Amino acid sequence: MNNTFSSLITFLLLFTACQQNALLTPSNAKQSIETETLAYATLPENFNPSAFKLIHQNNPTVTVPHQISGNKMYWKVTPKNLTGAFELFPISSQTPQDNTLESKEKNGQWTIAIENQKVLGYQMAVTEAPKGENPAYRRSGYIHPLNTPSGKRLTRIQPKDHFHHYGLWNPWTHTLYEGDTLDFWNLAKEQGTVRFSKMLSHQTGPVFSAFEVLHEHVILKNDKNEVVLNEIQKVRVTPLTETNYQLDFEISYQCNTSSPFKIIKYRYGGFGWRTTEEWDNQNSRTLSSKGKTRKNADGSTARWCIVDGKLGDGHGGALMLSHPDNFNHPEPLRIWPEDQYERGDLFVNFATTKNTDWLFEPNQKYILRYRLIVYDGKIDSETANIEWEKFKSPLVYNFN
Repeated sequence: MNNTFSSLITFLLLFTACQQNALLTPSNAKQSIETETLAYATLPENFNPSAFKLIHQNNPTVTVPHQISGNKMYWKVTPKNLTGAFELFPISSQTPQDNTLESKEKNGQWTIAIENQKVLGYQMAVTEAPKGENPAYRRSGYIHPLNTPSGKRLTRIQPKDHFHHYGLWNPWTHTLYEGDTLDFWNLAKEQGTVRFSKMLSHQTGPVFSAFEVLHEHVILKNDKNEVVLNEIQKVRVTPLTETNYQLDFEISYQCNTSSPFKIIKYRYGGFGWRTTEEWDNQNSRTLSSKGKTRKNADGSTARWCIVDGKLGDGHGGALMLSHPDNFNHPEPLRIWPEDQYERGDLFVNFATTKNTDWLFEPNQKYILRYRLIVYDGKIDSETANIEWEKFKSPLVYNFN
């Protein structure tokens, strides 16, 4: 019997015999939370979480749904159980946990549903250009539709004014590679594109649904067809309440060659959202963390931006959050003006390099993190600030 296995058996036997449960206490306790909040704890080495269940000390008869990903355990904390500790204690067999989430591949899309309502479609298969248009407008590796919890659509693709707009997507516009300038955003230039390469992993459980994909940034200019930048995108959907869910993005970049890749300062590029065609300058709202609106938000910097409006006979939208560790945070915004195409069509973009260059060196990794709180109804600035603080400082528990 090797030492690691022997230590684990000894630990579990002592744990069960003494009936001493593992206590989980917050390392960064918050005074209060308004809604359910995702928390996590890093599992001790050689810990066997499948042999335990999670409860809260104040309500020991109710099992708290939890989910393991890598070396971390995730669960949701409510305002009622913020005070007091959680416990993991041994059980003889694992009981299946209820799962409100579903994920599957269908017709070239990876879809995620909450309570049988589709909320997200990630496009793996290539979407061809509209009939009669430049074939270069074809694209994969984007999110559409993005829906509110009740199923109201927030995104659009291939609008006639910008056939290269694809829901939620994040190409770079003005770049430099081996002495040549390249555009991966404006596809009609036929200089470059971003494409889905492969699904790296996916997981769906009682707490969240997540997937990880590889995108390739490809030079098309002069028929080069060279992958110059690899992008790994991790996406996670976490239901919070009946009217909102949390959508997390971790986007990491690495050079694919021995040459550096430089993103040159430009007025748009990066994490962008072409909103639903329902919205115009009369029925939608844009509000940034600095109090800027559609009138004056463009070019300003922000930690967050509220984007919502009328949806059918209801209302909904998303709060866009930029992580404080992101390059050039607080990030500049690109917001279309109120009179865009007269009716005020809406495009919102955390334009990371709107006011500066960004150099990617070979053998280095560069990461951007964003979060969307997608909701039916409305939210206010106070709620947006609370959500940004939760993004900045997640609720972390320690084993004791």
